[in-house]
Amino acid sequence: MRTQIVLALLLALSAGSALAADRGDRIDARLDQRGERLDERFDRRAERAQDHGRDRRAARLDRTGDRVEARLDARGDRIDRRVDRRQDRRH
Repeated sequence: MRTQIVLALLLALSAGSALAADRGDRIDARLDQRGERLDERFDRRAERAQDHGRDRRAARLDRTGDRVEARLDARGDRIDRRVDRRQDRRH
């Protein structure tokens, strides 16, 4: 009976650790998607500004979109590494 309880606890802990490892990946993927959506929005605004002859504004909007996407990518990577590091410490 005790061995069954111990095995059940070990199984539950290992399943929880697998879910925690996926958590960082899910957060990273969600931030990547958000960054891509924002970059596309800025690209559309830049195209519209370009169509209206506002070249400087178009370039600024394009750079802003790229910067926002890079910032969110870096944030997602940082969170993913932190979750992985915490996960490794538990084992």
